[in-house]
Amino acid sequence: MTTSMTTPTTPPLQPLLGDAVIALRAPTQVWSGRDGDLGAAPIDGVYHGDVRHVRGLTLECAESAIEYISLAPDSASHVVFGGLLRGADDATPDPKVRLVRDRRVTDGSLAETWTVASHLAEPTRVTLRLRLRPDFASMHEVKAGLAAPGGAPEITLGDGSGLGDGSAPGSSTAVARSGGHSFTLTAAGATVTTGADGEIVATWPLDVPARGRAEAAWSLALHDDAMVVRGAAGTWPGTAEALRGAAAGDSTPAGSTPAGSTPGSSTPADPAPAGAARIAVSEGADPRLGRWLDTALDDLDALRLTLPGHPDDEFFAAGAPWFFTLFGRDALWAARLALPLDVRIAASTLRVLARLQGTDHDVDTAQEPGKILHELRATPLEIPGEGVVLPPLYYGSVDSTPLWICLLADAWRAGMPDEEVAALLPALRGALTWLVEHGDSDGDGFLDYIDRSGRGLANQGWKDSGDSIQWRDGALADGPIALCEVQGYAYEAALAGADLLEAFGTEASPSDAASSDAGSTEAPSGETAAVLNPAGLRAWAADLRARFAASYWVQTPEGRYPAVALDKDKRPVDTLTSNIGHLLGTGILEPDEEQHVADLLLGPAMSTGFGIRTMSTGAAGYWPLSYHGGSVWTHDTAIAVHGMHRAGLAGHARRAVDGLLAAAEGFDYRVPELHGGDPATRAGVPTPYPAACRPQAWSAAAAITCLAVTSAPRADAVVG
Repeated sequence: MTTSMTTPTTPPLQPLLGDAVIALRAPTQVWSGRDGDLGAAPIDGVYHGDVRHVRGLTLECAESAIEYISLAPDSASHVVFGGLLRGADDATPDPKVRLVRDRRVTDGSLAETWTVASHLAEPTRVTLRLRLRPDFASMHEVKAGLAAPGGAPEITLGDGSGLGDGSAPGSSTAVARSGGHSFTLTAAGATVTTGADGEIVATWPLDVPARGRAEAAWSLALHDDAMVVRGAAGTWPGTAEALRGAAAGDSTPAGSTPAGSTPGSSTPADPAPAGAARIAVSEGADPRLGRWLDTALDDLDALRLTLPGHPDDEFFAAGAPWFFTLFGRDALWAARLALPLDVRIAASTLRVLARLQGTDHDVDTAQEPGKILHELRATPLEIPGEGVVLPPLYYGSVDSTPLWICLLADAWRAGMPDEEVAALLPALRGALTWLVEHGDSDGDGFLDYIDRSGRGLANQGWKDSGDSIQWRDGALADGPIALCEVQGYAYEAALAGADLLEAFGTEASPSDAASSDAGSTEAPSGETAAVLNPAGLRAWAADLRARFAASYWVQTPEGRYPAVALDKDKRPVDTLTSNIGHLLGTGILEPDEEQHVADLLLGPAMSTGFGIRTMSTGAAGYWPLSYHGGSVWTHDTAIAVHGMHRAGLAGHARRAVDGLLAAAEGFDYRVPELHGGDPATRAGVPTPYPAACRPQAWSAAAAITCLAVTSAPRADAVVG
């Protein structure tokens, strides 16, 4: 009798990111091991836009193994690796031959300088070798664990004199090309050849003088014909240096009018946000906050992008590695959380999104007139195993449009110049039209979503994974889904829109339209037009608030709270989730309800001590390493902090900030996209979610909100 044995096959797995080293300057990023080499881990590579140009990159020394002893991230874009060359050393105990590997990333470029330093009494010679393995796999394939070697790229060797790539004559070069993607290696002083399996090899013989040093340097210039984003020039005004300038007395946020003054000819409806007059780390502040800000602001600087044709209008890329492009919701929340420090990037983010505002009805792209997009890609995005294929320009986001309106009002109140606000009035009217005419798919009076294409996202709020909207018993809710937080955004947006129309005029003037290259072109219906005025919008908001109070509150063994959503049958989906934290400060809740919600969020079922869980431990679907069902997202907690503070719940806000500071310390102050929902009482450090992006723009911007809350001069001040 024989038994047939089969070897189980492992399905494709998303690469883990937790231990990888990243250097970035959007839209370029380099992921490596702690020794600086690329190729051992699935995520490793040199990426530009949505393409991995280089899969493998190694540094070798012919005379010695390289034993790495140090890793020093100098900034988001600059990392230094240090090693020993004991095979080229003498026999004494102290190491005398060292190697320093200096890596710098800029937009479209990677450069390394290798320095061999010797304390030997005699000169020595070492041979350093660079091995590059071209790849040109798509980012989508890498994320899905499906990246496989493609066809051999075309490789051209040269001396730099005739390649037309800007290389200096006499240098050694190689160009690797696959379709519209290419990179050029420039390796001064090296001999460049091609090796096995399509490798590019550069070799330097270095003569190191006694007690001296010698260097080898090389660079890659990356190119992609299909790029839909561009890197931003210069340095972001909101860097740590600018923050230290504020502490020294230059305290006005970048691009803003000092608090208490009247911007232009109109008066903001609300006082300037707390922190608009002074936003700096005080001498007595928790030292963890300063450390977190140093890292977070540097990351935000490196995450800045622009669109072709508009180099002065910057926005934050969502995050590395997977979301290195424009995401409407992410860019808006990152700019809003960063608003106490920088008004200009809020204004430019608004303009970027207004230029891409929906103008037509298109089921495949989820576009509707006035709608703000979800994401922009160079090519369609396919999510294996889920039947999801997103077009390059995709509008499947139910919350981006009201958030756009809220940010416009916040930026205006923080000092965005009147003429810049006026130029966006056509886009504002388009967004308000979508809010009251297109945002409700089934006529029940609540903003909702449902994918009508069969290929789009099943969930279109910020928790956009397929299993994120669950009943308390773990069953999935059926759409159309009307998320609770989206009603809060809509309520706030309607009132903000009313304030803006009241201040600037209920109709966009011809000069406004001429000055704007954005905005929906569809005229609102007669019924909608009757609402698009200050009184009409305020009445619409009041009606929404009353219906929310009547429809969303549930009572479960965990208490009374707003349901996460209404399902297709208008039943309140009864899971206790962090979504309710987004209602705080919007005005849709009564003050006593806001305090009750804040108490729940800081209770043991929701708070880990490192932030607020996405789902309560009392829900059947809770799992601490679920993407949206029990994990902690830093930005999610920061939005609750933002709302608590606006609601006057300063004590609650500071308790939540303490949790975020503990998380920041646990992650060495580069807080990832999300982390596990294990309680702090179980582990002294937060549990990593192993595939979490880092840096992530809204996680980094959360540090600014924490600063604004802890430095606010009064408990009822408004932040952002």
